[in-house]
Amino acid sequence: MKNTLVRFFNDESGQDLVEYTLLLAFVALASAALFIGAGGNVAGIWSKANSRLANANSSI
Repeated sequence: MKNTLVRFFNDESGQDLVEYTLLLAFVALASAALFIGAGGNVAGIWSKANSRLANANSSI
């Protein structure tokens, strides 16, 4: 029984999976934060381009 418990506590085979899962979660959260932050900038650029195209079209 003692050997089984010692082997169980010394077993690190699942540790890599937990570390990679935490790393993947961090990357996903960071990516989501970047996309949310960049959404306003992309909308502003799209709006400016659209208004300039509309002005160019109306001046023709």
